[in-house]
Amino acid sequence: MEEREVSEWWATGLTRIAPGEIELRGYPIERLIGEASFVDVVWLLLRGELPEPEQARLLEAALLASVDHGPQAPSIAAARMAATCGVGLNNAVASGINLLGDVHGGAGQQCMEVLAGIRDRHAAGEDLAEVVADVLAEYRSAGRYVPGFGHRFHPRDPRRDPLLGLVAEAARAGIVAGEHLAAAEELERALASGRARPVPMNIDGATAVVYAELGFPPELGRGLFVLARSVGVLAHAWEERQGGARIKGPIPRRLLAAYTGPAARPVPER
Repeated sequence: MEEREVSEWWATGLTRIAPGEIELRGYPIERLIGEASFVDVVWLLLRGELPEPEQARLLEAALLASVDHGPQAPSIAAARMAATCGVGLNNAVASGINLLGDVHGGAGQQCMEVLAGIRDRHAAGEDLAEVVADVLAEYRSAGRYVPGFGHRFHPRDPRRDPLLGLVAEAARAGIVAGEHLAAAEELERALASGRARPVPMNIDGATAVVYAELGFPPELGRGLFVLARSVGVLAHAWEERQGGARIKGPIPRRLLAAYTGPAARPVPER
């Protein structure tokens, strides 16, 4: 087997290593350390170049907003439960991260896809309000929630306004186009129409706007959410380990899950 065939098996444009040398996308790691932020390097590895300061600011804001939502979040609860079962911290973190799928953790990606579709139709000449009305009609006829809007706990998600405010500011400065922001705000207006209580954007919708405006594809939007939420998962798993409790289940020990099966009955003779 030729050496080139082996070396090109895992060929990568991300990282070059040699004895005493590490480069990320061509930048020596020793030059990045102390000069670039963690968010800068996230952008560098995913996009190929270092971000402009305004781009890094938006990305950091979205990541920060998503780090944690308390132990009632399934991903956090799973990590805490795993941490009481004697597994390593890495196993506890993995337990939490593995719960981030289409239902819990996937709404941001789904919202990005919705916004991209609206943006594309509007860019092709269709009226924005009419496009949004069509999209809402499709979701309502299917009995589905629009991803990225409404929240089980918050009447108005406290993370919405600061994130959208930063995007609006960036749009006025010409840093982002503002097209996904316009689509999301029109969706929000349409969802509130005729309702006593509005259905504002939640964290998934707000970060979807940020990531879409920054040019990330929807699947990477989910990846970025996973990256951010890993911080909260790690912190909660570590906190639970420090408490010393063992084998904590989903509810306190004095409570039992409601039983809905058959009443006690004899085993038939055979």
